[in-house]
Amino acid sequence: MTSPPVSDELPSASRRLTLAQRLDAYERLVRLDKPIGTLLLLWPTLTALWLAARGSPPLVLVLVFTLGTLAMRSAGCAFNDFADRGYDPHVKRTAQRPLARGEIAPWEALVVGCLLSLLAFALVALATNRATVLMAVAGFVITLAYPWCKRFLAVPQAFLGIAFSFGIPMAFAAVLGYVSPFGWWLFVFNLFWVIAYDTEYAMVDRDDDLRIGIRTSAITFGHFDVAAVGVCYAIFLAGVAWLAWRVPLGFLFWIGFAAAALLALYHLWLIRGRERERCFHAFLNNHWLGFAIFAGVAADFAWRLHAWPRLP
Repeated sequence: MTSPPVSDELPSASRRLTLAQRLDAYERLVRLDKPIGTLLLLWPTLTALWLAARGSPPLVLVLVFTLGTLAMRSAGCAFNDFADRGYDPHVKRTAQRPLARGEIAPWEALVVGCLLSLLAFALVALATNRATVLMAVAGFVITLAYPWCKRFLAVPQAFLGIAFSFGIPMAFAAVLGYVSPFGWWLFVFNLFWVIAYDTEYAMVDRDDDLRIGIRTSAITFGHFDVAAVGVCYAIFLAGVAWLAWRVPLGFLFWIGFAAAALLALYHLWLIRGRERERCFHAFLNNHWLGFAIFAGVAADFAWRLHAWPRLP
């Protein structure tokens, strides 16, 4: 299918924005009004940080990874909207984005994305080690590459899983100076959670994506989309349970884990009929699943901090 035309021409009205209106457009460009993406990145990153530091991460690393997550997610939104500027006006959910509406120019989105990426890189460079800095460079390349994957990958959500899980090995590198096998396993299992919730997200736009030629897991999985989401949730939860058993984590973690498992079942119940609104609600609700895992890890470490065994 032929891609929609891409134009860098702006309506004349967009050039008459006041400073306040332009700043508001930038704020919506980087989704500060929609923090769900930041939270979906933040909870697994903080979980990894707590695990790598055995429950007592340095405050400076908590601040660096929290602010860095916000900056990189915002930069990713700007780069994504630049790449999708020819598609977003044709999709109901994205048609009102500032770049799709012509409120700002494509070059402005690039500048905003680059500035936020530099901010995130500066935080990592000033407060962490060489291993983490090198991984930050790789993470930036992945962030840039993801928007274009929707043109040729059948399941671009798998590539998004790499981007949205990359805070995990970075957290281990920041604490330990390297990424342990435990950290890489956590990274791999988190990929399946990202595929699960982003497939729910893609189910919202399936009709529009079919019409304009975008590839997504919701289209690739077809009638097996709900089952595929269930399998991905199951792999993620089984993997997290296995890692928790290896640590081992105690009863407070398992309370959080049980809450996460119940939330996964709730999401599957929501998307069973494939209605747009319910699929979108399931996607949004995933940050509570991530929070439940993090809260369980943090609470259990706090409870048994002084007698904690060494991580495998």
